[in-house]
Amino acid sequence: MKKKYAGALAILMMAFCSFESPEPVKYPYQNAALPVEKRVADLLSRMTVAEKIKQLDMYSGHEVANMKGHESASYSDSARIAIGTEGIGSVHDLYPLTSDISNQIQRYAVEHTRLGIPVLFIEEGLHGYSGLGSTTFPVPLALAGAWDTTLVHQTGRIIATEMRAHGVAMVLGPVLCLPRDPRWGRVEETYGEDPYLAAANGVAMVKGLQGNKVSDADAVLAEPKHFAVHGIPEAGSNTAPVNMGEREARSSFLYVFEKAIKEGGALGMMAAYSELDGIPCVDNRWLLKDVLRKEWGFKGFVLSDLGAIKMSMVNHRVAANTADAMAQTLTAGLDMQFYDFSHTELMSAIKKALVTKQLSMAELDRAVGDVLRVKFMLGLFEHPYVDESLIKKVFHTEASHAVALKAAREGISLLKNDNALLPLNANVHSVAVIGPLATSTYLGGYANTDGKGVAMLDALKQKAGSDMKIEYEAGYSTQNKSLDTQSEDLQKAIDLVNHSDVAVVVLGEDINEVGEGKDRSNLDLNARQTRLIEALQKTGKPIAVVLFNGRPLCINFVAKKIPAIVESWFLGDAGGLAIADVLLGKVNPSGKLPMTFPRSTGQIPYYYDHKPTSRHVYVDQDTSALFPFGHGLSYTTFAYADLTVSPGTIPVNGVVNVGVTVKNTGKVEGTEVVQLYIRDVISSVTTPVKSLKGFRRITLKPGESGKVQFKLSTEELKIWNRQMKHVVEPGEFKVMIGSSSEDIRLRGNFWVK
Repeated sequence: MKKKYAGALAILMMAFCSFESPEPVKYPYQNAALPVEKRVADLLSRMTVAEKIKQLDMYSGHEVANMKGHESASYSDSARIAIGTEGIGSVHDLYPLTSDISNQIQRYAVEHTRLGIPVLFIEEGLHGYSGLGSTTFPVPLALAGAWDTTLVHQTGRIIATEMRAHGVAMVLGPVLCLPRDPRWGRVEETYGEDPYLAAANGVAMVKGLQGNKVSDADAVLAEPKHFAVHGIPEAGSNTAPVNMGEREARSSFLYVFEKAIKEGGALGMMAAYSELDGIPCVDNRWLLKDVLRKEWGFKGFVLSDLGAIKMSMVNHRVAANTADAMAQTLTAGLDMQFYDFSHTELMSAIKKALVTKQLSMAELDRAVGDVLRVKFMLGLFEHPYVDESLIKKVFHTEASHAVALKAAREGISLLKNDNALLPLNANVHSVAVIGPLATSTYLGGYANTDGKGVAMLDALKQKAGSDMKIEYEAGYSTQNKSLDTQSEDLQKAIDLVNHSDVAVVVLGEDINEVGEGKDRSNLDLNARQTRLIEALQKTGKPIAVVLFNGRPLCINFVAKKIPAIVESWFLGDAGGLAIADVLLGKVNPSGKLPMTFPRSTGQIPYYYDHKPTSRHVYVDQDTSALFPFGHGLSYTTFAYADLTVSPGTIPVNGVVNVGVTVKNTGKVEGTEVVQLYIRDVISSVTTPVKSLKGFRRITLKPGESGKVQFKLSTEELKIWNRQMKHVVEPGEFKVMIGSSSEDIRLRGNFWVK
């Protein structure tokens, strides 16, 4: 395995210096030796208004290439018309099958426009480049479930390498929303509910995508989204209003983006569709200028979400017309439209806004300068073309697949395992695999829709020994078949389970129930799956449920009646293989939940780091979570001992060292994710009952012990006080170390004075 990872590193290194160069320097902006800001200023001074406006515009792949479904198959002469002599800002939805296509488009922009400004190719790539045939990793929620930022960084490096080999220089991701309402269909795209965990993974992904330098041939510009506070829309409905005060926004939602900018160095940002406290995010000067640029020092450019500027006019009703909408958003700090208006409408609207003084030339220049700065930083002026042989060397390699398999294995969480039903041992000779989702090859949202993963059923048949018979029945149909036919399917499943030693039942979400625009009013299993699992449970046979889903679900019957539950999420290329490895005991699960599982939709929002008075006390159900944040079992057990917190008192700029000894007390090797939580005991404003402030993975052999160390700086102790200042307040802080947010094993404290 180490050789495979070394191979991946070699491929990344090989990509360096794999660009072709343009013509010699003629103007100062073409001189790579000059500072970027001087180059931007020089180029701006030479541009006409029309050339400036076109840099703020996004074109679609079908306008510059001959498309074959989702991908572009060849260069089109229509590119000459689209690009003209003035150039264009960016192209999206191109997904070239070869880099020759992007090179030809780029060559026309560089060689046949007046100023030779290169095109920025932008594509999707949340858990793998969305082009056909790419390496597809687990969805971000599953990556977060691994609690392994080194792995997330490695994933980002591979995504960037595969993208840049196609000429793509910017990715629309990562998604850094905190999904506090799991009814929202886009939960799978996120890194979970916790600010600290999401920020750690976000920084790792941004650094992985952007590499050592964004101008390298194996790096792309990262664009965190959706800025900001987009993950808790009203009623869980995508693009709905968000109602939240500044303090809570800064303490949690904005914190994640701040880390991505300050620590990750992200050079892109996507403004959200939604409104925050009555102001659309694309028009929010406080967000886009005061916070993002002035406070955080952001040097990149801000892209609209698809159609979000137009929403200010059509949906939010804060703009009277296109000129008004563009004037407001550019003045607020946004830089580029995303299919909002036609190219001619955009051109005339911005020109009109300039004439009527709704938009100043200074603001137009600021926006254009932001786009140009990024193009200079990406090295597109010096190296606009990519090495056309690079795709064969770096695209979906064996080494990349090995990383995808590792990520899938680590992202799986064992939620329940009564009587050690799993792993399936030598005494199990027949297994009934039940449920249509067992045959699913779905890769997850924002993956290439023509891409296929390995189905769990196929993987289990492949990996099970000759002594284990694997048989399958659907149990229900996803089609609208008659009740009699559905009953026949159910009876076949019951009969198979009755004649098998163990049943593995795959439940969760069908593709039409999850993803962007697929919000849900409740999180229960659908009626067909409920009928199936209740009938199979009555057989009395041992059952393990595998969940195939993109968000937490309310699975009360399963949690109460079924002895073993495995959460797999959507695991990408190698998902089925990873699940089979866990079921068969070839891999010991180590994943931990990045989100809380509620008992009912009525508990929502339900997240672990809630305020003290958020008690979820109801007369008709238990107040606790079904499965808490950070939960995940192993095929072994771990003991915690010897907590140290030193020093006991620190100044407001000090550091606390927290240590704990973990011992594998079981019979097999396993990996534990040790979690550090704190509680600010008394503060000037209310704070959560506990907050994650550190985590470490530790792998131990049976009987082996290891020391886990944390350094907790006072930066992580800061709160936004009553004066809205970010400060460390003196006082006592409780320390909690455990295996989940509820399974706290050791407690201590320290003081800040």
